[in-house]
Amino acid sequence: MDINGKGDSVDELKGLRITNLDDDDDENIAVDEDDNGEDEEDDDEEEQESVILGFVEKPEHSWSLLRQQFPSKAGGVPAWLDPDNLPTGMSCVCDVCGEPLQFLLQVYAPLVEKDSTFHRTLFVFMCLSMKCLLRDQHEQWKRHPDKQSRSVKVFRCQLPRANSFYSIKPPEGNATDKPLTPGAPLCNWCGTWKGDKFCSSCKVARYCSQKHQVMHWRAGHKLECQQLSLSPQSSDSNACHGGVAQIKAPKGNKSLWPEYEMKNEHESEYDTEMSGDEEHTDNSLIPRNKVDDTMKSLMDTFEGDGDKKSWASFQERIGKAPEQVLRYCRSAGSKPLWPILGGRPSKADIPICSYCGGHLCFEFQILPQLLYYFGVKNDAESLDWATIAVYTCEASCEGVGYKQEFAWVQLGTAINCPS
Repeated sequence: MDINGKGDSVDELKGLRITNLDDDDDENIAVDEDDNGEDEEDDDEEEQESVILGFVEKPEHSWSLLRQQFPSKAGGVPAWLDPDNLPTGMSCVCDVCGEPLQFLLQVYAPLVEKDSTFHRTLFVFMCLSMKCLLRDQHEQWKRHPDKQSRSVKVFRCQLPRANSFYSIKPPEGNATDKPLTPGAPLCNWCGTWKGDKFCSSCKVARYCSQKHQVMHWRAGHKLECQQLSLSPQSSDSNACHGGVAQIKAPKGNKSLWPEYEMKNEHESEYDTEMSGDEEHTDNSLIPRNKVDDTMKSLMDTFEGDGDKKSWASFQERIGKAPEQVLRYCRSAGSKPLWPILGGRPSKADIPICSYCGGHLCFEFQILPQLLYYFGVKNDAESLDWATIAVYTCEASCEGVGYKQEFAWVQLGTAINCPS
């Protein structure tokens, strides 16, 4: 998911790429062919797979999250893989309220099967409104609607080794790495979406939407605009610098989530640590013996209650590394680790790829622990979810720019079932 210790050879880069994690064991993995692909009897399916856990931490260097480093990251602004052919139009907004979506996280997950996926990144965006997320969760139960209404969107972008944006050599992993092209100019307020609208006065500031233009104006561009209007610099100069040379997103824009680098560890390492070192708590917010005692008590109390037992089992598994925010496993037949029984999709609920018509496969899930790092309040009006499972084209079909994939949102028990 991230590239650490980048060397001079392409082989070293490939050695750190996420691939099908258990290629040698694929023939031993049973794939359920029933329509109810996520039924209760499949609860332990994900446990048999090799899972990579994602953890967030503040980056040591700001350059480590730039797009030429091919980062996995959460919060802040996306490090677009293809900096020119960005999503546009309705792809960028919440289908429920029409507001521009906010960047949640991205996962660098190349596949070695073909050259077209030498670089491959998945981007997740969502609306800040819990009301929209509730509507999104309801809409996903409508199988294959003519028009989807989603507040959580996933985009996949992939590039071959030889492309017009990056060197064919692996990055050095320092500030000397540079992209080959500057990329499209971005919105001066959110720094996320393409800035295809100009400020009518200074002709320099760019925006993805009228709302962001208004917010930028109120946050200080009103004064800056007057200064820029008198400047000899042109809008062409702004474009050649990627739209951020003269104007930066103001400090007043506090709607963006804090920016983190995402590091990965194999879950099996925590199984070994827990069995061999009972006092190992480096990655735990709760002492190990406290977790064990609490989970045992919960399992006894929840006997006979399916959702509560499922939650206790989920918590026991997550308790090995409580700070994880993401679980990645693209192995054949892999499934999410569902927190509760209600609100799981059947195989019929997962659509086919809207581009090639092929099957979608589970690739990773996002845990609600991420909201803690973002400082999201724990109240009824704030964002919350049990898990967000991301499904992508099994063939990772080719194409220019960004292809939209599928996210399944599982919320609390009381609101998971369709009405």
